[in-house]
Amino acid sequence: DKAQTKALFDKHKPTHVIHLAAMVGGLFHNMAHNLDFFRENMAINDNVLQTSYEYNVKKVVSCLSTCIFPDKTTYPIDETMVHNGPPHISNFGYSYAKRMIDVLNRGYKEQHGCMFTSVVPCNVFGPHDNFSLTDSHVIPALIRRMHDAMINGEEKFTVLGSGRPLRQFIFSEDLARLFVWALRHYHSVDPLILSVDEEEEVSIAEVAEAIKQAHGYEGEIVFDTSKADGQHKKTASNRKLRALNKHFQFTPLHTAVHFTVDWFKHNREHARL
Repeated sequence: DKAQTKALFDKHKPTHVIHLAAMVGGLFHNMAHNLDFFRENMAINDNVLQTSYEYNVKKVVSCLSTCIFPDKTTYPIDETMVHNGPPHISNFGYSYAKRMIDVLNRGYKEQHGCMFTSVVPCNVFGPHDNFSLTDSHVIPALIRRMHDAMINGEEKFTVLGSGRPLRQFIFSEDLARLFVWALRHYHSVDPLILSVDEEEEVSIAEVAEAIKQAHGYEGEIVFDTSKADGQHKKTASNRKLRALNKHFQFTPLHTAVHFTVDWFKHNREHARL
């Protein structure tokens, strides 16, 4: 809503903006609503960036996603490849809308001299995530569903898909620290990938096993191969980040999963379900 966006800027008069606003969801929600994802996110991005320009914001750091990269590509993906070909068909609406932030940033830089830039996180998870059964991402969805299975005494837990797709996951608290660093120290309009190292890539099956350990679930994990896997891999290079921020320490996946599972168990009644 343009009027509400302007009212927020008028109230707080920000000098710097971290733009996280988006319509987001997991694989199956994207597949069913590609048009909605495109239209909503195009409107959000235009409102935030145009209002930032109108209110003379000194710097904006917007949040993209690794799903914006071409489906047919070479790995690892890097920042130069954003516009090299169509994204995966499963979430083309969201992907194209997010790509357009890069186009807008370059336009505002060229036409108005604005320091609007963007970062590209890999898959994010952590406390306060969306744990909905219908539109959450893979880790919160698995955490919620496995907790339900334990409550119901189920001896088998079904993961949708084959479990073979590979992903890099970043803990939300690590990403928050990197956002603040980028706001202070990254001064290029070009996108910057914020991702764990390539060797930290894991399969969905490995993620499910980590969540099982964190929950203490004693049942069997099975895979429903009739369900879509989405893109097989999206391996991203963080070489540019490592060159600029050499000593950043990422939280290990198992540690972050345990922390998130514990948070969910203690805060389920207040969590986004």
